[in-house]
Amino acid sequence: MINLLKVRDAIALNGRTDARSLSHQFSAPLPMVEAMLKQLVIMGKLEEVDTSSCLSGGCKQCPETQKCDTKAYQLAVKK
Repeated sequence: MINLLKVRDAIALNGRTDARSLSHQFSAPLPMVEAMLKQLVIMGKLEEVDTSSCLSGGCKQCPETQKCDTKAYQLAVKK
């Protein structure tokens, strides 16, 4: 059974990830994973990552440009 702690731990292990990857990893419905991610953001445990700037710098030539439109998440940086 998936829970908020497992989602947070999976993101901590991966560094950053998206809802679709977590949905596959836990065999859980995508809407449920998205709701859990949203709750973790509200709680201040996660933050959305700006994916508009590609790490490789080659998004204009990237054959998978739709992946750049997905929301990615990482652990929140404590200030």
